[in-house]
Amino acid sequence: MSKTFLELGILAELVERLSEIQITVPTKVQEKSIPFILNNTKDVVVLAKTGTGKTAAFGLPLLQLIDAKSTKIQALILAPTRELGQQIYTNLVSFSSESQQTTITSICGGVPIKPQIERLKETTHIVVATPGRLVDLVKRDVINIKDIKYFILDEADEMVNALKEEVGEIIKEIPKSRRTLLFTATMPGTIKQLVQNYMSKHVVHIEADMETSGHKGIEHQYVVVEPIEKLNVLLHFLTSKEGERGIIFCKTKAAVNKLAKNLAINKFSSGAIHGSLTQGIRDRIMGQFREGHIDILVATDLAARGIDVKEISYVVNYHLPDRYDTYVHRSGRTARAGKTGLSISIIQKEELEEIPEFEEDLGLVFKEYKKADAKSIEENNGLLWAKKIFKTKPNREISEDFKAQIKTIFHHLTKEELVDKILSNYLAQTANSDNKVLVSKKVKRNN
Repeated sequence: MSKTFLELGILAELVERLSEIQITVPTKVQEKSIPFILNNTKDVVVLAKTGTGKTAAFGLPLLQLIDAKSTKIQALILAPTRELGQQIYTNLVSFSSESQQTTITSICGGVPIKPQIERLKETTHIVVATPGRLVDLVKRDVINIKDIKYFILDEADEMVNALKEEVGEIIKEIPKSRRTLLFTATMPGTIKQLVQNYMSKHVVHIEADMETSGHKGIEHQYVVVEPIEKLNVLLHFLTSKEGERGIIFCKTKAAVNKLAKNLAINKFSSGAIHGSLTQGIRDRIMGQFREGHIDILVATDLAARGIDVKEISYVVNYHLPDRYDTYVHRSGRTARAGKTGLSISIIQKEELEEIPEFEEDLGLVFKEYKKADAKSIEENNGLLWAKKIFKTKPNREISEDFKAQIKTIFHHLTKEELVDKILSNYLAQTANSDNKVLVSKKVKRNN
């Protein structure tokens, strides 16, 4: 039976605040981490999958351990992206009790730096930061992290892969006597090296239901396609998921842009985020996705960190990731908060041999997804074509005389007859287009 937050050692006033925001039952990672962080002084590495409640696992004890009477920065929390940093900041603010008077500041990149500099002139107890922005502020000598007592690395596996240099610079600035709390979903060699180099020799490892929690409720599938049919197979799949929300992962920013454009052309409710977009655009797209105004998010791996949307029913790997831990983070976007979800990879024949490797390393079983046949693909493309027509805005510049002439041609047709003729014309055009492609291929092969 699960313990209560009170039994874990959380103060009554914080428990009351949690109850107000409808958090009443601790997760496994919270149950294991909170008492240890509160009652020990050792460094700790917590291995727990995405979506298991890690923020509260370190955030609640921190709020309790902070000395509000001091004016110094006592805790530094690093996150790999602004989205995740902002999510951590928002959660900590929602957890905190007014009576404790603990102050929290977010200094993440992608937004103007001057307001952050001004905010740091006031008392701050906990700083939530992205590495790049923190390094910038340290170099400007506007933040003092030399006296911190607690150093927290969240999503540490991504941090040491993408932001290793910045993290190294920050570690040089903070005191060796601090306590380090490292939270990660996977334990690649880079994390083990970081633990060995920068954490205590007596570091304690905590693992929270890694066998089941990270993949519980997620069905892992793959579908093998030819390069030329990859987009059509994806569009067919997305049509079958109409009204549900999902994330499509691509390897590169260029691939995200190209796919997002194709989805927009086909009138899917979608948006795209990657590192080259301005923070304002990323925030707007993320806001639309969280609030349900768009159903599909196309993203790169790093840009998608910090997405905490509970109603994501599927994840699509439009390109297989290079690392197994990246797959864990991708698939962990779905099946959150006890829900079920699907993680599907659209692969080419030469990638099929990688599936058993993913299964062995991650302890998963992948099932083959039955690819739509040619007729189904053709019919789906016809449906998308019809939707494009339906969603096309009328051209107000067309003259009334010209419209009258067109109406005269069609006026004797019933609605059913008009649809039949338009559909027949569409099918004839697509058939001609397909034939031209085949002829072009034959010519190239003969040359």
